[in-house]
Amino acid sequence: MKFRKLTQNLTLWVLLAIVSGALLGHFAPATAVKTEFLGKWFIAVVKLFINPIIFLTITLGISTMGDLKKVGRIGGKALLYFEIVTTLALLIGVGVAALVKPGAGVAVGKVSGAAVGEYTKRAVEFSWLHFLADNFTLQVLLLSIVLGIVLSKYAGRKRIIHFLKEASKYVFRGLHLVMLLAPIGAFGGMAFTIGKFGIATLLPLGKLMATVYLTMAVFVFLILGGILRYCRIGMWSFLKYIKAELLIVLGTSSSEAGLPGLMEKLDRMGCAQPVVGLVVPTGYSFNLDGTTIYLSLATLFLAQVFHVDLSGAQLLTMMGILMVTSKGAAGVAGSGFVVLASTLTALKVIPVEGLALLLGVDRFMSEARSITNFIGNGVATVFLAHTEGALDHNLAEAALGKRLRPLRFRRRHLSSGEYLGEIAEEVAEKTAPQ
Repeated sequence: MKFRKLTQNLTLWVLLAIVSGALLGHFAPATAVKTEFLGKWFIAVVKLFINPIIFLTITLGISTMGDLKKVGRIGGKALLYFEIVTTLALLIGVGVAALVKPGAGVAVGKVSGAAVGEYTKRAVEFSWLHFLADNFTLQVLLLSIVLGIVLSKYAGRKRIIHFLKEASKYVFRGLHLVMLLAPIGAFGGMAFTIGKFGIATLLPLGKLMATVYLTMAVFVFLILGGILRYCRIGMWSFLKYIKAELLIVLGTSSSEAGLPGLMEKLDRMGCAQPVVGLVVPTGYSFNLDGTTIYLSLATLFLAQVFHVDLSGAQLLTMMGILMVTSKGAAGVAGSGFVVLASTLTALKVIPVEGLALLLGVDRFMSEARSITNFIGNGVATVFLAHTEGALDHNLAEAALGKRLRPLRFRRRHLSSGEYLGEIAEEVAEKTAPQ
């Protein structure tokens, strides 16, 4: 019985796939590089589910919520939270880079700008107008909000809501079937990474790699962990709960691969649907904690490599640029390099050609960025649900398998039970025969 349960454990299979991919990449790099299509194929299939899940979750959540002021309040609080936390991530990245100095003593050698030409070109072409026009996920998010509001006012919405609920069941069933293929995607992604770039490429820039991973670990457990503690939830319990999705993100180097699973698990642990539907997809574009930390560290790393002593004004300019450009990173392929190139171009004091130094190790640091972004959006959802009285702590205890910390203060918001009870009453009232 235990053996059968073990063989059905998706987390175990994904972990084995990651290890197998790394071994293949190390011992047979030529063969491993050819497996890139497996990782890309898996991510492409998962992406097919992201927008339908966002559409159904938000539309159903808002149409059954009743009080549209709550929707606006949740959206406003989410954007404020994103700005505060990503700014904090930026400050931590700058502080660690100034303290550790990962670029000190790194030999520049013969740095060629040819390899980074593609990224600098895309950096010049990037604009917020294109970002909003090309980001289909944000468009689906806005459409879902509008449709949810319209449905909440429509007297005959009962039949439509029933149809959307049935459609949601089938979408998640399809997602569960696709996730069984996650080990294949993780294997292909990891094998390609190790096969193409090789572990040896890490050695010259080992200090930068170690600094990036250590800084993100500190941010996750200290800052995000502190936010979760405010919600009476431990970080280890939360990470254990989403471990399968974390391994998928690690293997594929894409937070998108775990996004649908994260939304489902947050819903299952008691976060109200409107909160999950609004916060997670919005956070994917505007709450990129890991990307922000990496960009600040990488910029100062290159400044140290080329012995560029940034003045206070230049440092503030860099931070201001990153606060804006990092928000649009998710809408651009190869986002880390594109945003970094645009930052260096705007500063005009650090050679853009220095990006060539990071080409070999960027893929390895991409995994740290993706995981930190992923955890950050999960924590943001839990926090906003908790502060809105929209987190059912009984469901959270059941999902996490651990009793939550007792409340140490009296909240002025509705309790989760009162909130869910209020929603149930509104739904019963609005869907009752007229």
